[in-house]
Amino acid sequence: MSDARVEQLLNDINLVNPERHELVMAARRVIYKGVKQATERVMYGGFMFAAPNDFCGVFAYAEHISIEFGHGCDLQDEWQVLEGKGKLRRHIKIHSLDEIKSKHLADYFRQAFANANG
Repeated sequence: MSDARVEQLLNDINLVNPERHELVMAARRVIYKGVKQATERVMYGGFMFAAPNDFCGVFAYAEHISIEFGHGCDLQDEWQVLEGKGKLRRHIKIHSLDEIKSKHLADYFRQAFANANG
């Protein structure tokens, strides 16, 4: 599940912004709870998750974390939280721990996993 590059990036995020680190860790827990076979690697300055195909990414920014879906256009957006207007990609911005649940991340992770690994 984790390697030295993942641990290093987690440590770096924690040093720079402990609040963002907490959000990244919470998102990772939701992913691993819903997709037990998920693996992660550092890519594009964040964390890419696969099982075995890539299904999402988690990226830390100064004011939020972003959950990225390469084929987010295929996700059912029942709660209207997906952002982005591109042909394929969509993302969800998370500013607080409460939003992990209120924006239904677990459902979006499950959908993205199923779509990528159908």
